[in-house]
Amino acid sequence: MKNNIIAFISSLFLIFSITSLKAEMNYGFSLMAGQANTSGHELENGAATDKNSADIEETFFGGSIFVEFEGANGVALGLDYVPLEVEIGDGSRKDTAAVAENGSGTRKASASLEDLVTVYASFPLNVGTDLYGKIGYHMVEVTTSETLPNASYGNDDITGYQLAVGKDYGNFKGEIFYSDFEDVSLTASGGSGSHKIEADADALGVKISFSF
Repeated sequence: MKNNIIAFISSLFLIFSITSLKAEMNYGFSLMAGQANTSGHELENGAATDKNSADIEETFFGGSIFVEFEGANGVALGLDYVPLEVEIGDGSRKDTAAVAENGSGTRKASASLEDLVTVYASFPLNVGTDLYGKIGYHMVEVTTSETLPNASYGNDDITGYQLAVGKDYGNFKGEIFYSDFEDVSLTASGGSGSHKIEADADALGVKISFSF
């Protein structure tokens, strides 16, 4: 599915560059930092009474590469890719044999965002200023790593959106962004009983971009 979406986005870039004779292509890299907030719970055996909830805040740092086409009116269409994984939460709990169907021990799990692709459009906020707004559409894979007896949660592809405001300094841009991702629902495979994780994540951060 992700390959089809990327092919569609590439077609949009081609159409934009052909139909806008004055379109200028920019490419470069960015650095970012912020805080990811994840709230979720684990259901055991499908019972609401066996519900382990958690709210996790994670500071993240990362970078991305991007390419964009900017029209004469200042409106730009771009594609941003984060090659590094961003951790959005980790936790653990200790079970005893009396309450755990697979015996006692410490259960650990963590989740990360990998291959974060964002297609976005930016536009001037006011004529004669360097301020701009941006809206984006995220596509990303949620990967999990866990220490569970005979069970694993696997991965999931999700989407989300991004809103940002920033200032253009020529080859340098600075912006503040907010990203919200759709709910994640993962069911463990293997082991006895059933385990399901449901979570929601969003992020607030700052981004510095350099273009060539």
